[in-house]
Amino acid sequence: MPNDKTPDTDSPDSKSLDCGPGCGGPRVRAIPPGEDRERLMCPDCGYIAYQNPLIVVGAVATWEDGRILLCRRAIEPRKGFWTLPAGFMEERESTREGAAREAWEEARARIDIDHLLAIYDIPRISQVQMIFRARLLSPDVEPGPESLEVGLFAWDEIPWGELAFPTVIWALREHRDRLGRSDCAPAVNPTPDALARWERML
Repeated sequence: MPNDKTPDTDSPDSKSLDCGPGCGGPRVRAIPPGEDRERLMCPDCGYIAYQNPLIVVGAVATWEDGRILLCRRAIEPRKGFWTLPAGFMEERESTREGAAREAWEEARARIDIDHLLAIYDIPRISQVQMIFRARLLSPDVEPGPESLEVGLFAWDEIPWGELAFPTVIWALREHRDRLGRSDCAPAVNPTPDALARWERML
């Protein structure tokens, strides 16, 4: 059984967290009373710094002719690879607001959110990704600070071998499969059978 008082050398700056006066801040991992797993805690006052999964929001945004907005990443991870405009939610914004903000920040794109296309669980990196379907209000796009270049791609122009993340492929495939339909429940992580079928289609 792991030591429940192991110092955490990667803990956040203690002075930025809600500890009591004179505390050293959350710096050890321990199991709080009434819980069943280790948390980052302050041994002086008992404050618990909960670390919860992050929410990523983004959109499959299309122009009137069906072309899809993609951004080539200017930052790690996967710098130089293509992705949908997406990123972490900010505090005090809705998921729709976050997806629209990311489209503007990464591609200077104005979008009108339609509906939720997919919810993907990525537990290995503690993320939940929420991808919307959206309509571009203008085809005029340009790279934001986090993009090397941006573009509108017809389906047969998408650089499938240069997409940054599996969830980008999943969302694009779901978008394609659901064209003309708006009454579907949001998609979830694809099954192995669906992945094999999509692979054969590439």
